[in-house]
Amino acid sequence: MTPAESGRVAVELAEMRGEIRTGFAELSGRLDLALQRTGQTEQALVEQRDSVKRIKERVDILEAKAEASSTHGPRLAAVERLVWTGVGMAVVGGTAGGWLVSALVK
Repeated sequence: MTPAESGRVAVELAEMRGEIRTGFAELSGRLDLALQRTGQTEQALVEQRDSVKRIKERVDILEAKAEASSTHGPRLAAVERLVWTGVGMAVVGGTAGGWLVSALVK
């Protein structure tokens, strides 16, 4: 190999080294960007998970309140029966008392 050829080979090798370094730098930049986006995605997922957890807790509270409220219907019906029974007994008692008083007065 002549000195001119070996000089050309050295230049070519230097250019190849430069291209390889440039390629690795570009690849490193892309990897850094991918890692950054992965980190952002992971953070967004954590925030979403926390949000879903809070929503589930609120739903559980609302379901518990709804379940507690569902017993109002039967309880209200029982109170109404007691009230109407009491009213009926008062009417019967008042009527019977009126007859008794009218019978005693005669």
